[in-house]
Amino acid sequence: MKNKSILLIITLCLCVCSSQAAEKIKVACVGNSVTYGYGLQDREHDSYPVRLQQMLGEGYEVQNFGHSGATLLYKGHRPYIGLPEFHQALDFKPDWVVIHLGLNDTDPRNWPDWKEEFIPNYRALIDSFRLVNPEARILVCKMTPIFDRHPRFQSGTRDWHAQVQKAIEQVAQGAGAQLIDLFTPLHSRPDLFPDALHPNPEGAKILAKTVYSALTGDYGGLQLPPVYSSGMVLPRDEPLLLEGRANARSKIRRVLSKDGKVVDEGETFSRADGSWSMEMSEMKAGGPYTLTITAKPLNPDHYRFYYPEKYPYLLDNLTKAEPQTLTIDSLYFGDIWLASGQSNMELRVDQCNTLEQDLADAKRLTNLHIYNMPARARTDAVEWDDSVLAYTNQLRHMDFQGWKTASPESVRSFSAVAFNFGRVLCDSLPDVPIGIICNAVGGSTTESWIDRSTLEWEFPNILRDWRNGDFGQPWARGRMTQNIAHALNKESAAYNPLQRHPYEPAYLFEAAIAPLGHLPIRGVIWYQGESNAHNIEVHERLFTLLEQSWRKFFAQRWRSEFHKKHPLPFYVVQLSSLPRPSWPAFRDSQRRLAIHPTFRGDDREGLPDTWIAVTSDLGDPNDVHYRTKRPVGERLALQALKHTYGHELVCEGPTLRFAGRGMDNDIFLHFDNADGLTCTKGFEIAAYDGMFHPADIKIEGDKILLSSPAVKYPMLVRYGWSGFTDADLRNKQGLPASTFSTTVR
Repeated sequence: MKNKSILLIITLCLCVCSSQAAEKIKVACVGNSVTYGYGLQDREHDSYPVRLQQMLGEGYEVQNFGHSGATLLYKGHRPYIGLPEFHQALDFKPDWVVIHLGLNDTDPRNWPDWKEEFIPNYRALIDSFRLVNPEARILVCKMTPIFDRHPRFQSGTRDWHAQVQKAIEQVAQGAGAQLIDLFTPLHSRPDLFPDALHPNPEGAKILAKTVYSALTGDYGGLQLPPVYSSGMVLPRDEPLLLEGRANARSKIRRVLSKDGKVVDEGETFSRADGSWSMEMSEMKAGGPYTLTITAKPLNPDHYRFYYPEKYPYLLDNLTKAEPQTLTIDSLYFGDIWLASGQSNMELRVDQCNTLEQDLADAKRLTNLHIYNMPARARTDAVEWDDSVLAYTNQLRHMDFQGWKTASPESVRSFSAVAFNFGRVLCDSLPDVPIGIICNAVGGSTTESWIDRSTLEWEFPNILRDWRNGDFGQPWARGRMTQNIAHALNKESAAYNPLQRHPYEPAYLFEAAIAPLGHLPIRGVIWYQGESNAHNIEVHERLFTLLEQSWRKFFAQRWRSEFHKKHPLPFYVVQLSSLPRPSWPAFRDSQRRLAIHPTFRGDDREGLPDTWIAVTSDLGDPNDVHYRTKRPVGERLALQALKHTYGHELVCEGPTLRFAGRGMDNDIFLHFDNADGLTCTKGFEIAAYDGMFHPADIKIEGDKILLSSPAVKYPMLVRYGWSGFTDADLRNKQGLPASTFSTTVR
């Protein structure tokens, strides 16, 4: 009897074990070489399906059905439906099918001729899996990136890749399949793709984590961009779109309170991809408030479609999780400005010659709130160690130091330009909290601040091997090489020919702009150009793209009528004086980029809502980092008060409106902002031969007459045309005129 009982127990255990084994969720990873693990030295350990199995655990059985070179197109050069892996995947009868196909369909042998068949072919592939398992859950993946180093990138791959991505989105919608975005998490990591197409082990791990989150709904819980933290400023007088992440299909609730009383609240739900957004009501300037955001799991019925009842432990993971809460205390509503660029924007208050005055002002500026994002490692003339190389690759180069109210202690290490800009705004807008985020990086290039997609489509050549090319300034490329020398040493354990650096194209957008999470800033103050002054024509293209890039990124779906009519304003510091040969022409280029219709002497208008602050009177002939930054912030603030806030004031020095030829072999120049003109030097004129001579200067009201006995028929005029200039044209407000050149017609 005892033996029979033991036998019965063993039999029951075996049945239970067998039942549990049968209940494992079978996951089929269908795809091409990326799924297969091509290029990985140990694909049996590092391919994304293997990593996925490790993440999912014992309740799942994950199988890799990838085949290198496979196409989705039936008439492609290697159709997946004709390969053994396809039939093996069908025989597996998977519960969940993760499909990542399309990369090889961008081949010129495939897409140009057969693209019309892509969607029908994809739908047929999905139907094949639903035929063997009518309850199969289908997950369709947007493709992983193909980077600019791919040999066919500009001859079609870039364009066809984008077209295939759109078709995949249509397939997912039409087939009722869940869409997984494998592109976005990896597009900012070209260093993980040695051949521009196949991810290395770290890239495969990111791929697996992305698929894991889509399969399980586990996106790491409630999250907001790092800049959303206690002490912050949010926009006033307009609806705000809050955006974040949470586990899939969570109930998201926000409560805004002041002095313990609720003043605004709302609810929404996170989507299948973990993203959520909700519109927040308009708030008047003021504070402090407390914003509380809570993510709460839903009841099981909300998850049945993706997580069937026969897998109860999946539901338990989602529905029995504890609610999560994020609280932002000392929240203010006002205006947020972004201060960015390179070292002259980065230069700290305690490095400038008005330190005591600035610290005294900081004591009274309780309405000024600052968020400092300095680089974790400086780009000085040093070789970085392994830790710096690693976190730079991981886009963790910036130090997010949190919001602080202005005080002598907090502003000492903050940008002097940004602080003094904020100081003037606070004094001029006493009832409006002002928030300033500074993420400037010394030596950074214009191209490093532009998003990758914009560069891929508008200026792809600058992406390719920037360190060894000729688009970047030789100084910047040399400093990059010095910093990452350890990674370029083949004998080093840190050897990585794709090592990242803040100066390379797109890097600082990915590491310093993207983490701001579409925060609706009021405007930008920008001080950069020293690392691009060697190539004016390229800079003009790049700065135009930078403005387009940022305006697109920071735009929100709900904007006030003012912001719809007026693009995100850029207030740009013109390069100061320094004895470098290209700087006069570069300053003039910056002027032309910001030129507006009041001046009729140029062939074209400049960029919209772009204004410059002139600083050529403040420079130091021996130091690019001149220490007189207080007036720079003040001049930027004057521009912002005039053009963003509508104050009636003179915000800039004399600006040329019209140039003509006089009766007495002279040239006359009419200026705006010309009350109280003074000038003793700085003008040169030339005939058609281009031989310039110093001009005699005569001032008549808003007009200046120029002449020279050495120039018989003057046609050309230039002002302040030397690297370090002592030109002194000003108005009664003491504001200087910009370097400029023009032709008298």
